[in-house]
Amino acid sequence: MDKKTLYHIVEWAVALAACTFLGYKLVTFEDYPALWESLRSMAWQQYLALDLCVALMPVNMAIEAWRWRTLWNGDATLNGANGEANELTDERLTFKEAHRQVYYSKLAGLITPWRLGEYPARGVLITNERMNELGSERIWPRVLAMGAVGSATMTFAIVLAGVPAIMANGEWLMANGEWWIAVGVILLLLVVGLALAPRLLRQYAEVSYGVIIKSVGQSLVRLICWCVQLALVLWALEAFSFQPSVISSLFIYYLLVTITPNVPIAEVGVRGAWAIVVFGSMNAAFAGVLLWVINTLLPCLGWFFFRKK
Repeated sequence: MDKKTLYHIVEWAVALAACTFLGYKLVTFEDYPALWESLRSMAWQQYLALDLCVALMPVNMAIEAWRWRTLWNGDATLNGANGEANELTDERLTFKEAHRQVYYSKLAGLITPWRLGEYPARGVLITNERMNELGSERIWPRVLAMGAVGSATMTFAIVLAGVPAIMANGEWLMANGEWWIAVGVILLLLVVGLALAPRLLRQYAEVSYGVIIKSVGQSLVRLICWCVQLALVLWALEAFSFQPSVISSLFIYYLLVTITPNVPIAEVGVRGAWAIVVFGSMNAAFAGVLLWVINTLLPCLGWFFFRKK
């Protein structure tokens, strides 16, 4: 069995395992009656809000494809220190390739703790498609290095937006002040890690402060997309009002979901639990479940349409 065949088998094994997991979560969900009752009582304006949320799912995935393409390509379009063309120029991802890879990585993220499989899954597709051009020995170190940077910049953006939101929400801060310690430690580790990344990862990938800053900016754009989606679902389920304190709670919610250790099998529960804590209603928990379906289930199914023939 050659490597290309092996990667192709891995690709479909991940897809099968993820679809099995999704089926299990849908079958074992216990609150369908209450969820259906919430949906049944909605007016057409609220259904329109849900439609808009679903329409933003491909936008969310396109932003992540933009982030991944930026990370993989790095400074490949720039010249080296001696004015010579960077050797990575011929290895650049197209947006189409990056788009297909991020949809597939949603499948792998489902069946790995803390979604650690997302970036390696993108490497599986790159290796499967470019084995003869690049070789796996060049692809994997770079995938893992840029995956670490991508995870760090996304987490940094969420913490960066969440801290001012907590400060603006004095009532939440007074009731949950102990979270400042965890947030502070995570922020410090992220700053140190990103500051050292260009030096630590230079033997594996082209990492510069410019790429890191751009990735943080792209991550903030994706976070805003998430918040708009969550606001639409919450409003549709009558668990949200457009007030400054409530809007800031959107960023607090994603901060808490991000820094809470969880595995995919418990992710829906974690999101629902934090939604109740932050927004204060059972309908908010249903909103967390619906958004998980929109941003996780739909992209997983979407990969079967985006995959390369």
